[in-house]
Amino acid sequence: MPPDALPLLYALVLGYLFGSIPFGLLLTRAAGLGDIRAIGSGNIGATNVLRTGNRWLAAGTLVLDAAKAALPVLIARSLWGDDAAMLAAIGAFLGHCFPVWLGFKGGKGVAVMIGSLLALSWPVGLIFCAVWLLIAFARKFSSLAALTAAATAPIFAYVVVSERLAGAVALMALLLFFQHRENILRLIRGTEPRIGGSKKAS
Repeated sequence: MPPDALPLLYALVLGYLFGSIPFGLLLTRAAGLGDIRAIGSGNIGATNVLRTGNRWLAAGTLVLDAAKAALPVLIARSLWGDDAAMLAAIGAFLGHCFPVWLGFKGGKGVAVMIGSLLALSWPVGLIFCAVWLLIAFARKFSSLAALTAAATAPIFAYVVVSERLAGAVALMALLLFFQHRENILRLIRGTEPRIGGSKKAS
């Protein structure tokens, strides 16, 4: 392996290790609520943690999941540059969605994408959040909001920053779509629960 490729590999591994920390699982267990994977959709993200009825735990999961993506991005950028930072973001996304410690079954990546984008380019991150909020309030579907924000994020990354960042964001968006494949099917069938409505898995 060329020596100049090693920092990129380090960044990817660093991101993966941070991203694979299952804060949703750790927080719910610490609160005595059992295994979050046994309820709702079975994933470890903030949306499923909210199904425990504890909003503070869900908020804590959201913040920590965003932070576990932002931190390796910032570390990688300071040590190895912008390309490494983008790979750290991708690594964090992979770690969250496919954590080796949990049999490669993790979360769906929305909070991790927010943290990554805010660290890579805070204007793009804020736009992602704004699009999510707009669709969530207008259509009342959390999954549709996440999918729309992810689909538009590469466009804003290209316009605001660069083609290279747009490519990295597009890869994360594709992974997010893959993780939401069941939600997409329910949206098509008209069976996806709305925000504040049914407590079915999403």
